[in-house]
Amino acid sequence: MADKILYVSDLDGTLMRNDGKVSSFTADTINRLVSQGLAFTYATARSIESARTVTDGLKLKLPVVTRNGAVLADNSDGRSIRKHLFTEEDVAFLKKSFTGMGRYGFVSIFEGDTMKRICMDCGHSEGLQGYLDYYRDDPNLIVAKDLDSMFRGAPCYVTLIGDKEEIEPYSELIRNEHELEYIFQKDIYRDEYWLDITAKGCTKAKTLTRLKEDLGFDKLVIFGDSLNDISMFKIADESYAVANAVDDLKALATAVIGSNEEDSVARFLEKRI
Repeated sequence: MADKILYVSDLDGTLMRNDGKVSSFTADTINRLVSQGLAFTYATARSIESARTVTDGLKLKLPVVTRNGAVLADNSDGRSIRKHLFTEEDVAFLKKSFTGMGRYGFVSIFEGDTMKRICMDCGHSEGLQGYLDYYRDDPNLIVAKDLDSMFRGAPCYVTLIGDKEEIEPYSELIRNEHELEYIFQKDIYRDEYWLDITAKGCTKAKTLTRLKEDLGFDKLVIFGDSLNDISMFKIADESYAVANAVDDLKALATAVIGSNEEDSVARFLEKRI
């Protein structure tokens, strides 16, 4: 009996081109293969709301992994299926240790089933301000007056954006003093660095492992380009780095395929299936 294989791709820099979109060729190819029985989904650092704006051409049947594993969601309607939240201890640590985070970051929280991003009303780093300007019309982007208000509701994710020397000390703080998951890396579109923080044990790999078991798949085939894909590559039966991927990821890959600009994931799947 043939193995049941789950194919999973990162979005930015992997399935998406550098213009921040999934091409019509990729969407059409994957949709056709899914209709023929391909088990395919994506795993991303984006929220489901942000992911759906760039994947609206994809008609996926399986849940998608968002916020680096913090939220399992339905790509068709944006509904959250499973959430991995910060503990009270995590929140206490972040509020005590990240006193300056209002300048650099925002907190993603749930109020009911709606994810909101909360920033502080203060002077922001250039990187964070650029992000806030881009989403200025989003009704779920909220401005708060202090850290307590930023961590209201059910917090699940923290993002800091700024120059490397501004953000790196926060990653060092987590590594040395508290058990949280984090990814610290340069943005693929701009010059600033991002620090993305989730609860302990909350990674793309952990969420995919559970999804694989829940749905009864035998193998995982993964596509990626960045440091936040390393955890997935380490658990994959096969892993493929796009040509534009970071060297650390290429070193773990089964093979390197073409770049994201060449629709390489879709072309690989078309040839494989």
